[in-house]
Amino acid sequence: MTAPMRTPGSSAKPVRPRTGADPASATAEPPSGEPVAYGLSSEAKNLHWLLTNLVEEVPGILSVAVVSSDGLLLLSSDPVRNAERRPATSPTGPRGSSADLATIVSGLGSLTLGAARLMDGGSVKQTVVAMAEGSLFVMAVSDGSLLGVHATPDCDMTVVAYHMALFVGRAGHVLTPELRSELRQSMENAC
Repeated sequence: MTAPMRTPGSSAKPVRPRTGADPASATAEPPSGEPVAYGLSSEAKNLHWLLTNLVEEVPGILSVAVVSSDGLLLLSSDPVRNAERRPATSPTGPRGSSADLATIVSGLGSLTLGAARLMDGGSVKQTVVAMAEGSLFVMAVSDGSLLGVHATPDCDMTVVAYHMALFVGRAGHVLTPELRSELRQSMENAC
């Protein structure tokens, strides 16, 4: 059994990796309850696995979207799937669908990038919006792609940001133009 994963300075409960699930096994049948990504390359399946793992293992995350530099949705979690995990009084995520979260992430990314240019601030690494009823995190992945996370207002922001950085580190180098095209096509086919 592996030791609980803790982040520096975190007061949240430790996050335990699921047993029997790792990115290398994403080409095999996923553990029960995970969506199956038929017909996708092993890289695309690995990204789906990483996204599902992020949502299921990090307390407080409601929904996640990976958006390309031109604002198109590449990957998303299914907020409805996580409804049973959240209290009845907690927010349910942006209205509509995962496309709404992608639109918000893309717009916020563009706004902060413009602000950074005006202020000669360099590249934007992360944006956090703390709201009364939730939190929104946007982090640069690679080549202009963005990872957006909508979380509960009581989430441990350091834990969410830490796990987002892990996702970016694992996913950023594989988001090639070919893989982005494959992911876009799979999102269009899913609609």
